Amino acid sequence: MQLGLTDKVALVLGAGGGLGRAIARTLAVEGARVAAADIDAGAAEVTAAAIRDAGGQAVSIPWDLADLSAVAPNLAVIEQAFGPVDVLVNNTGGPPPTTAAGQAPELWTKHFQAMVLSVIAITDAVLPSMRARKWGRVITSTSSGVVAPIPNLGISNALRLSLVGWSKTLAQEVGRDGVTANIVLPGRIATQRISFLDEQKAKREGRAVEDVTAQSTASIPLGRYGDPQEYADVVTFLASERASYLTGSVIRIDGGMIQSV
Repeated sequence: MQLGLTDKVALVLGAGGGLGRAIARTLAVEGARVAAADIDAGAAEVTAAAIRDAGGQAVSIPWDLADLSAVAPNLAVIEQAFGPVDVLVNNTGGPPPTTAAGQAPELWTKHFQAMVLSVIAITDAVLPSMRARKWGRVITSTSSGVVAPIPNLGISNALRLSLVGWSKTLAQEVGRDGVTANIVLPGRIATQRISFLDEQKAKREGRAVEDVTAQSTASIPLGRYGDPQEYADVVTFLASERASYLTGSVIRIDGGMIQSV
């Protein structure tokens, strides 16, 4: 299947590892020119270098999403290198495990700016060009917690869910301009973030990490954690020409883990 991504410009946030790195590399394989952004400049460059070594086009962008003043200059770097952004993959880091109750307002504000306001600001900055060119893709990665709240991830559950309402509303506003907006949510995908969460749960409950992982795996109909490449393949399809009639959706990439309809 020809995905129609050759020479499209893709900005992937959180591209220094895990899901973001897999997405960036997969978009590049399909011919996109990739800006790999991450707060860890070295990790972003590792992703970009791997793409270039494989024959693709990529630049790395050190990007602290909590710094909203960085949006305009970072986008200017991308436009100078490749042109305006066609595909935006909003992929942010997650907050630490917390209960929903008893958290300081300052903690909520800190993560709201990094996880929500940053996504909105970057999207707003690239949308005018997408709408003018009658083509664009906005793909926002959240969490299975937006469908079935995850215990002890109170901040993540709340803030990521706000992006679902935002994306659905955005899809209604920009659809006639050829721009789609979709949410993708991972279940248990084998990344460092999931390993960290399993380790934290094991510590809280006084259990072995292997027991926690085995329990999680048992809840997944496919009987295993997902591979980041499997997640990246779905995101890349959503970024493509072939997904032109798919917008305003929330797509679960979870191996059937979430039991709600």
